[in-house]
Amino acid sequence: MHMQRKAGSPSPARRLAGETVSRRLEANPKVTHANVEAAQIYYHLDFLSPAQCAALIKLIDTNRRPSTLLSQSPDTQFRTSESCDMDRWSPDVRPTDEAIAALLGLDPTHGETMQGQRYAPGQQFRAHHDYFHEGESYYEEVVKAGGQRTWTAMIFLNDVEEGGATWFPQAGIRVAPRPGLLLAWNNMNPDGSPNTATLHEGMPVIEGTKYIVTKWFRERSWLRA
Repeated sequence: MHMQRKAGSPSPARRLAGETVSRRLEANPKVTHANVEAAQIYYHLDFLSPAQCAALIKLIDTNRRPSTLLSQSPDTQFRTSESCDMDRWSPDVRPTDEAIAALLGLDPTHGETMQGQRYAPGQQFRAHHDYFHEGESYYEEVVKAGGQRTWTAMIFLNDVEEGGATWFPQAGIRVAPRPGLLLAWNNMNPDGSPNTATLHEGMPVIEGTKYIVTKWFRERSWLRA
């Protein structure tokens, strides 16, 4: 029997992560605070160079596999992209991996493995939350492995001829792919409870192929000692 999804309770640790990261981003002249009230969303143009984007695209193409879901969905079209888990110590990955943590001011050990994603025409990732839902079958295991997710950072690696925007339907923002653009958001509310308005969707690509990398951060260390 499927348990009803619960967003979760407030958390002082997650509240602090939201406050410190948002303060850091707002003090950075290269970062813009998106003009929405429902969630803390920021963006940084040209975070990666064209050469860095090209190297990451090559890695994704070489190592891609069908994307998976933590929670099973009866909808076979829910997530149809391909993914690539990136070796954080690789010389092609480590500079970007560590630059994201430095931008946010978060401990790099709290970051999960950076994931590359490839969306061919027609592929998508339907509306979902990045945070973990209490009551789901996976919840106890993720709590043991670093706990709840706090911040997400996503970088677009290329232009897409048509489609492929990242859409936050409840927050009211839609971001089109642009090479090197970093999008970061706090998955929590100001009190450290999960923010349901961070619901977002990788809209279907209509023409072209979309490449992104995504980095998720936990409230505690994710790396095993």
